[in-house]
Amino acid sequence: MLTLAADIEVLARFGRALADPIRCRILLALREAPAHPADLADALDISRTRLSNHLACLRDCGLVVGVPVGRRTRYELADERLGHALDDLRTAVVAVEADKTCVDADKKGCC
Repeated sequence: MLTLAADIEVLARFGRALADPIRCRILLALREAPAHPADLADALDISRTRLSNHLACLRDCGLVVGVPVGRRTRYELADERLGHALDDLRTAVVAVEADKTCVDADKKGCC
């Protein structure tokens, strides 16, 4: 059981970041390789403005960092362990979804 406020805050920040599908897509893309914003926007088929807003959120959550490369900034996961955590979450969710334990999952949109 988590009892430290710092531990709970870290998990809450991670949850906020994962609450948006675009931020999830960004994190998964950066899990594969660091990227410049223009390249990320093109790869994810979203506007650069929208991408910039989501990158700011991910930076504020401490999940990504901007690395200056000449006159440009390249983004990457703040810690390589985040890539492993994303993989673990993806596989855990798939495993849970495969045997939906909530009887009314389809009706209620839960689980």
